[in-house]
Amino acid sequence: MDFIRVLFAFIVPPAAVYIQLGAGKQFWINCVLTLLGFIPGMLHAVYIMASRRPGLERLQQNT
Repeated sequence: MDFIRVLFAFIVPPAAVYIQLGAGKQFWINCVLTLLGFIPGMLHAVYIMASRRPGLERLQQNT
């Protein structure tokens, strides 16, 4: 986890998920969670940051 991505997770959770994974299912889930309450969106973003590698690293790892 980079410091910048973690900072985004606390300030703008959907942006952090978008940076990490792109505009997929997890991004939209995070948008809904953030709209329902900022804390659930933030927790989901931190979970995504901790549990998944960033998009480009995932793609390079599979080839």
